[in-house]
Amino acid sequence: MGLKTVTIEFNSLKDSIRLEPRFYYNQKILEDYLNTYGYETIKDFATLASGRTPTNTPYKIKEIDIYFIKNANIKRFFLDFINLSFISVEEYNRQKRSRVIPGDILLSNTATAGFACIIPSYVKEANINQNSLRIRFYNKSSYFYGFSYFLVAFLNSKFSQIQILSLFTRNIQKFLNKNKFSEFKIPKIDKKIIYEWNQKIKNALEFDEKALNLIQQAQQLFYQKLGINFSKIKKENVYSVNLLDFRDADLWTPKYSYPLYVNTLKAIKQKWQTVSIGEIATIKKGDEVGSENYNSYLDKKDFDVPFIRTSDLVNYEVDQFPDFYIPKEIYEELNQDVKAGDVLFTKDGKIGMTAMITESDKVIIASGLSRLRLKNEAKKYNLTPEYLFLVLSLKETGSYPALRRTVTASTIPHLREERLKEIEIPILDKESVSEITKLVKEAFKLKDEKKKLIEEVRKEIDDYFKV
Repeated sequence: MGLKTVTIEFNSLKDSIRLEPRFYYNQKILEDYLNTYGYETIKDFATLASGRTPTNTPYKIKEIDIYFIKNANIKRFFLDFINLSFISVEEYNRQKRSRVIPGDILLSNTATAGFACIIPSYVKEANINQNSLRIRFYNKSSYFYGFSYFLVAFLNSKFSQIQILSLFTRNIQKFLNKNKFSEFKIPKIDKKIIYEWNQKIKNALEFDEKALNLIQQAQQLFYQKLGINFSKIKKENVYSVNLLDFRDADLWTPKYSYPLYVNTLKAIKQKWQTVSIGEIATIKKGDEVGSENYNSYLDKKDFDVPFIRTSDLVNYEVDQFPDFYIPKEIYEELNQDVKAGDVLFTKDGKIGMTAMITESDKVIIASGLSRLRLKNEAKKYNLTPEYLFLVLSLKETGSYPALRRTVTASTIPHLREERLKEIEIPILDKESVSEITKLVKEAFKLKDEKKKLIEEVRKEIDDYFKV
C-alpha cells in the first residue's frame, strides 16, 4: 500500500481542533475538486427547514390524520414509507414551515446523519421532526435546478459524506446544523453527466413506487378473496378468560388470549383451511457478529457485506445501504445461505416486519431476523414464497399471530422460533394464490432493477470523484 501524504497549514489545524489525518486528507481532495469545477452552495438554490416532534402515533387515529416523518424513516435514496407515523390535522396545520411535498429532499441531521431521500408522489403531504432537514429548490437560474434526483444521489455518495462529516457539530452526539449545511458545496461538473445520473435515479425511484403499488394491490386482492370483514371483530380493552381455556392455553400471557387476535384466527378458520408455517417452511435465525466487526458506509471495504438488522427492513425489502457492513470472511464463515425468494420476519424488538430477498441482495442477517424458506410440502397447497411473504405482511395474518406469541425478556419483545412455526397460513384457491404470486413477483423484479440502477450510479459517482 502506497503512503498518502498531504501538507496542512497550521492555521487550519488550529481552527478545526481535529487531530485526524484522514480528515485533512479528505478535505484536500474536496478542495481540489471544488477548485477545478467551481461550485454552488445549497443556499444558492434551495431553502432549508426542520420541524419538531409533536404527539404522534404509529397508526391513524382518524382517517384524516397526516403522515409524520422521523429521521429514522430517511434511508439512502428513498423513504421508509410503511413505517411512517401519523399526526392530527390540527398539529399539521400548526407546523406550516416544516411541511413536505412530493419532490422535496430530506436529509437526516443526527444519528444516521447524512442519509438523503426524495419525497415520493404518493406522499401528498407530511411533516418532519427536528432531526430532519427539508431541502426545496427555489432558484430557477441555478446550475442544478431541475436535478433533484442527482442531488439525492450526490448527497449519498462517499464524496458528499466526507464533506458532511466535516460539517458535524463535535459534541456527544453528532449533529448537522442547518446553517452549516447551507454552506454545503456541490461541484458544477458536466451537465450531461448530471442529467444521466438524474435520469437513472428518477427511473430507479419510479420502479420502487410501482413495486410498492403492486404489493398493495396484492394485499387488497388477498383481502377481497379472503372475504372477511375484519372491522366487525371488536377490539376489547377489558376481557375475561374461561378458566378451562386458560389452563389449556399455550402461553399464560394476556396477549395470547386477547379476543381480537383469537377471534381474527377463528374468523379465518371458519372460511378457509389453514396450515402452520412449521409444516410448509424451514426457519433459520440470523447471527450476531459482534459490534467490533461493524464497518460504516465510509469505512467499509469493497468486498464487505451488508449486515441487516431489524431496522434495515424497509418497504418490504432489505436496505441496500444499511448502517453497518461486515468483512467478507465472516460472511463466508457463517454461510447463512440467504438467497432470492427467501422471506425474512422480525422476531426481536419490532415484531412482525416482513421482507423478501431479491437477486441483488448479498447480505448477512442479524439474530433478530428469521429466514423462512418453503419446503416441498408447500407444493401440495400450491403455496409460493411470494404468497407466504404477502400473507405475513398483513396485520391479521402476520403481526397479530406473531404478537400473540411474543414474550418480553427483560425489556425486549421476543418471538421464539417454535412459536413462529405455530402461525397459521390461510390457503386460498389455486387461482387466487397464482394471481397474488404474479403481482408480488413483478414487484420484487422492479425492486431488483431499482437496486441495480442505484448501485450503478453509486459506483459511477465514486469512480468520478476519486476518494
